[in-house]
Amino acid sequence: ASPAAGDATETAPKAPSGPAPLIAPAPEAATALPAAEAEPPARASATAPVKASGTAPNYTIRGMILAAHWVVQAVMALLAAAVFATLTVLLYKSVELTLALRGLRLSTAVLGAQASLAGSDARLTGRRDPAAAMARLSAQELALSAPALAAAGPAGVTARVRLGLERIEAQATARLRFGLGLLASIGATAPFIGLFGTVWGIMTSFLSIAQARTTTLAVVAPGIAEALLATAIGLAAAIPAVIIYNLLGRRLAAYRLALADAAAVVERLVSRDLDFARAPGG
Repeated sequence: ASPAAGDATETAPKAPSGPAPLIAPAPEAATALPAAEAEPPARASATAPVKASGTAPNYTIRGMILAAHWVVQAVMALLAAAVFATLTVLLYKSVELTLALRGLRLSTAVLGAQASLAGSDARLTGRRDPAAAMARLSAQELALSAPALAAAGPAGVTARVRLGLERIEAQATARLRFGLGLLASIGATAPFIGLFGTVWGIMTSFLSIAQARTTTLAVVAPGIAEALLATAIGLAAAIPAVIIYNLLGRRLAAYRLALADAAAVVERLVSRDLDFARAPGG
């Protein structure tokens, strides 16, 4: 009996140690399940930036302007104002030069058909062009110098009339040149203003490369597009300004030639009136 009891006592402590390996893996399986469940959110967060960056940017002109840096937007706004000013000067000066040249030529034709300044006053009444002003000034100078004409001679009258005609020519030319200086300034500075926007846009591209730590086209393209757009607007403002300045300059040169013709007609009438005043019985 004692050996049997000894066997029982030897096998009894081994019984609880048998199931222990079967129960121990259970916590490992329980901890494996949360890791498996946590994996899909990690994958979802990894794909989220791809979806956000996959949205197509707006590469139209309006979209590039709205997405540009505020400095580049200010440059574009300034150049757009320059284009508007150029078109305004073109319309205003074209109408002004056309009307001024037409009135001047009409008055010059009237003066050329007269035999003396006295006969031209009635025909030029109410006209405000430089030719009519030249005729009125010359007639007034002749009337004021008539008492001293016999003693002083015609040289002083001729000199005073010429000075008055030159003054009228200078005033008329200066009035019509107003606005051409603005066109010259726009034509000279618009390319450099656009170049400033170009430099700023390229600098924005390099900063984007430094922040993104990549040189892909999607990172570089927006800044380069801003730069090229600023350059294009600068050229669009400068080229028409230069062309319009040269066009109006030629029209102004034609007007100055017409002024010289009117002054020559007036001086001819003054010389004729002086000769008749000094003639016997004049």
